[in-house]
Amino acid sequence: MEFMNSLNLIMLFAIIGGVGFVFLLVSLVVGDVFEMAGIDLNGPDHGGMDFGLLDSRVLAVFITAFGGFGVIGAQMGFGAVGSSMMGLLGGVVFAAVVSVFGRFLVGQQASSSVTDNDLIGRTAQVTVSIKPGTVGQITAKIGDERVERVARAKDGTEIAAGSLVKVESVIGDSVIVVPEGAASPSFLAGGSN
Repeated sequence: MEFMNSLNLIMLFAIIGGVGFVFLLVSLVVGDVFEMAGIDLNGPDHGGMDFGLLDSRVLAVFITAFGGFGVIGAQMGFGAVGSSMMGLLGGVVFAAVVSVFGRFLVGQQASSSVTDNDLIGRTAQVTVSIKPGTVGQITAKIGDERVERVARAKDGTEIAAGSLVKVESVIGDSVIVVPEGAASPSFLAGGSN
């Protein structure tokens, strides 16, 4: 009879681990299942950080590890409570590792973007001339990134290609610029901000 109880316990933990593994595969293919369904388990105060402790991928790893470590505990003869504690400990450790690693990866990804507000006050070069009342294009270098934006002259005058301008503001998908002076070849080489 002890063999049957042990076999049932192993089977129970194996089913839990299997369900977690299937949930993990679905989460890896489609991303955060809860977010996709419009459910935010992390609450409004998580600051938009992905891979919180209640992220579906983290929960899937927890369930899978709980089942896997539960099977190991049952196989070692720890009984239901001991195997559950072993599964809980393994699940928490693995879920924490996935959460920390996921946050690290998301943090690295988000740190390289340049926002439109970073352009305000910067010197840029007109790459497509800005005709009176129409748009042209500017290029600015921010850090190691070269940014191109649609541009309009603040006073509606013409600004020739190659001219240096200062970005005054951002309106929609275009920037408003004012002439700053003659073009300098050193700008394209990264000599100006």
